[in-house]
Formats: sequence, C-alpha cells, structure tokens
Amino acid sequence: MSRSRYLQGHRIAPTPITSNTTIVELIENNFQSYNAARLREGSQLFAEKMLADEVTVGMTLTGALTPAGVGISAVIPLIEAGFVDWIISTGANLYHDAHFGLGLAMHRGNAQTSDVVLREEGVVRIYDIFFDYDVLLSTDAFFREIIDAPEFQREMSTAEFHYLCGKYVAERERVLGLERQSLLAAAYRCGVPVYTSSPGDSSIGMNVAAKELQGSRLRLNPSADVNETASLVLAAKRGGGRSAIFICGGGSPKNFALQTEPQIQEVLGIEEKGHDYFLQLTDARPDTGGLSGATPAEAVSWGKIDPDQLPDAVVCYVDATVALPLITAYAMAKREKRPLRRLYDRREEFMNLLREEYERSVRR
Repeated sequence: MSRSRYLQGHRIAPTPITSNTTIVELIENNFQSYNAARLREGSQLFAEKMLADEVTVGMTLTGALTPAGVGISAVIPLIEAGFVDWIISTGANLYHDAHFGLGLAMHRGNAQTSDVVLREEGVVRIYDIFFDYDVLLSTDAFFREIIDAPEFQREMSTAEFHYLCGKYVAERERVLGLERQSLLAAAYRCGVPVYTSSPGDSSIGMNVAAKELQGSRLRLNPSADVNETASLVLAAKRGGGRSAIFICGGGSPKNFALQTEPQIQEVLGIEEKGHDYFLQLTDARPDTGGLSGATPAEAVSWGKIDPDQLPDAVVCYVDATVALPLITAYAMAKREKRPLRRLYDRREEFMNLLREEYERSVRR
C-alpha cells in the first residue's frame, strides 16, 4: 500500500511517566499533540537552534511575570547562562522585580477574596498574589532616592537607566544578604541591556515623573531605545550571526522587539531580511487583530521575520508562567552555558555600525 506523505510524522507512542521521568523525557516523549506539542516544538527550537553560539537572543516580558516569581525561577537563570542577551520588558515587571531585590515579600493568596476587605486591610492583589501596600511605598521610596543621584541627572536610554537601577538593586541585595533575587541586578552583573517600550507606563515611570516636578534632570529618550535595539539586531547579523526573539506574552514589548527589523529596512533603508527565529508564549488569539495574537506569518509581511526562516517560528498557546519554567528547565538540561555577550558594554560600537550603514542608505 502506498503511504500518504501526511503520515510521515512521528508515531504517537508516548513513554509512560514514572517517578524517574526527567524534564527532557517528559517534554520530548509525552508532549505529543495540541499545545503540549507546540511547547515541545518551542522547547526544541530554543535549545537546539536559538541557543546556537552564533545566535543573539532577545527576550520580551509582559504580564505580571515577576510578581509570580518567574524572574527568579526562570529569567535570572537564563541571563546567567548566557541564554538571553537583551531584554524588552514592561516597566511593571521591572518595578515588581525590584521588590524581591529589596527583600520585600509577595504572598500566595486566594483570588476569590473580597477586594473591599483587602483594601481595608492594606493588601494589594495581582490575581492570586497578595502583598502589603507598604511594599509599593517602600519600592517607590527606593526609586525616588536613587534617581536623586548625580549619575541620573541627564538624558539616557532606558537601557542606561535600568543598568544604573540594577547597580543599586544589586548593592541592596548584597547588604541584605540576598542572592539572585532581582533580574535587574542580574542583568547589571551580566551586561544584559534591559529596555522598556513604554517607560511612563509603570510605577517606575510615575516616580520618574514625580522627581521631574522636583527639578530632576533625568530624561528617558525613547528614540535612543529604538535605534539601540535596532543596532543590536543589525550587529548580530553583520557579525555573521543570527537574531532570535523569545516573546513571553505580547503587547508593546513584542512589537518593540520585532520593529527593529522594519526600523532597519523600511525607515533607515538598510538591507536586511528579518529575524531568524521566533518563539512566543501567549494566550492571545490572532483573529481579533491585536498585536499580541499576531502570527509569525503576519510578521513576515512587515519584514519583521525572514520568510526563509518561517519554519523556525513557534507559537505556544500556553500561560507563560507555565511554559517559561518548563522551557528553561529543558534548555538547562540540553545546553551548556554560553559565554556572556555583554551587549550593554558594546552599545556605542553597535550604534556606530548603524550610523555608518545609514550614511550609505538611500533613505537619508
């Protein structure tokens, strides 16, 4: 009998799960179909292709991931292993990340608890995460105090701003005897640039605005962020390497990471083809037209993703708080640590490359 070409996929024959099953065995042998299969494909794409030596990996973070502890459990290990080279995050994730570096407590709670009662007792809720209102006040006070330092009194990119913030959070960790609690501190130590696509849209931005009323000269320059992130991608490609984007959630950070290629091609007129690898964890649907649910195929039409690499694009329709720890554990088991690229230290070098190619562009 002739066999259809559609029956070439691996036979579904999972190995029974036992007390000795490893994370690699679980994902490779038991995640067979539906979103489990997408998570297997995403884990393998990340570990086998995105973490190749020549690939520069950018990560985006949206949703309340750090309050749930995902920064500590997954993002910091990825940074320290050299598996994430640059980051775009919501300001909220970085603000709540700072709680841990400052020794402030977050607690498990019950999402059905009355919010009126919680308000009366001074408890703030992020779904089923509870914390004291004083956590906000203490974190606000920390940011306002460090922003007063002379090194903050100038215009800068959000990468520069977060690098300085990470230095102070890392020092607070040291003084308190804490270890590996804050991704801002880890990014500072590892030279991983951290950007925010909407710097005013968080409590950090609110405190920056409050200090401006008091005469602070700190100015966050979004144009610097647009060009710096584009330069990171261009440098990765011009150095004979590839560019990968690992999207946790969607929203503004997703677009900010992917728009690096249209900035290079469409706006600056520099010849390029798009990101090589795309991995997204999301619960957003594509049919509503929102950016969070937009597929890799749609991104090709914008020049965001190289069409020749479209098979190396996976969307996992799974909550990031479930998927990211699993993918992290799988990658840690499958790959050796990579040397830190310390892209933060090379930002001016990469910007010079971007300027040089723009000088030769027909768009000028």
